[in-house]
Amino acid sequence: MEMQELLNEINALAKKKREEGLTEEEQKRQKELYAIYLKGFRQQVKARLDNVDVTYPDGTVKSLKDAMKKS
Repeated sequence: MEMQELLNEINALAKKKREEGLTEEEQKRQKELYAIYLKGFRQQVKARLDNVDVTYPDGTVKSLKDAMKKS
């Protein structure tokens, strides 16, 4: 499922929940959609952070992952 479709369905269920409430099946679907969305979001953030480099004052450059390792 594409992220925009996922968000549209999440938003539709949230609106319905506010206006009239959700059935048990719809609540279950909403939880599933939230889980899928959060998994995708976390993957995107991790991928972004994996591509970050840290430049030190002495000019050395390390990947964020290497810079965060404890010595």
